[in-house]
Amino acid sequence: MAGIPPVDGPSADLPMPPAAPEPAASAGSPFANLEPAPSTASEAPPEPAPARAAGRLDLVFDVPVCLSVELGRTDIPIRDVVNLGRGSIIELDRGPGAPLDVRVNGVLIGRGEVVLVNAERLGLRFVEIVNQAESQKRGG
Repeated sequence: MAGIPPVDGPSADLPMPPAAPEPAASAGSPFANLEPAPSTASEAPPEPAPARAAGRLDLVFDVPVCLSVELGRTDIPIRDVVNLGRGSIIELDRGPGAPLDVRVNGVLIGRGEVVLVNAERLGLRFVEIVNQAESQKRGG
């Protein structure tokens, strides 16, 4: 590094990084100097894509997601929300007997109906699985 004056002070003691090697002159592609990584004969051939995907999918089966069931929706001004109290009624966009939307992390995946489970709890019976195109149309 000729022509650069020496530095005094704390940084003067730091070692200089090695100079980058000069690129070889080539008239061809800028990738002419690249060589494939060496491979060993003991490496197993890559798995087919479907087998790899199935193995990776197993990794997410235990990830928790939020499943919600939606009775209906409505748009109301904040003034009305603030005035809600015990006994208040909000009109929804669906009628009685209409299937309920089933969402996973906010994405519509199906529709169902309410059922009684063991005379103690409510449950949901799926009546329809929604395809992705329909989910996007309905704001999923």
